Amino acid sequence: MSRARAAERRRKAPSQRELQEQLLGNSADKYVLRLYVAGSNHYSLRAIENTRRLCTEFLLGRYELHVIDLYQQPTLAQRDRVVTVPVLVKVSPPPSTRCVGDMSDVAKTLRSLGIVINKKREQLSGTKKKQD
Repeated sequence: MSRARAAERRRKAPSQRELQEQLLGNSADKYVLRLYVAGSNHYSLRAIENTRRLCTEFLLGRYELHVIDLYQQPTLAQRDRVVTVPVLVKVSPPPSTRCVGDMSDVAKTLRSLGIVINKKREQLSGTKKKQD
C-alpha cells in the first residue's frame, strides 16, 4: 500500500467520539418512552417518580414520556406486548428496548435505554456506587 493511500485511510478513520455517536445514534434524537403502570400503588408511583427524574437529569428535554395506567387503558398493553408492570418501553430511537421494575437502579435503566454518560457526570449525580 502506498504512503498516500495509508495517509488517506488515516484521515477518513472516524474519531472515538464519532464512533460513539454512531453507536448511540444522533445525540439530538428525541427519546419516546412509554411507562406502563397499574394504578396508583406505591411501586407504580415510585416508577413514575424515578423515570421522570432520570429523564430530566439525563435526557435534558430530549424526551417524550407517556405514562400509561393499564387499569384505565388496558388495550394499549397489547401494542407493546406488556405482560408485567411497571415496565419502561423505549420506542425511539431504535432499537426498541424495555426495562422492568421501579427504575431505581439508574445505571441499569440507562444501559437498557442505550444512554452512556461520562464518569465525571456519574460521580456528580451519585449514580456510581461508592466502593468501600
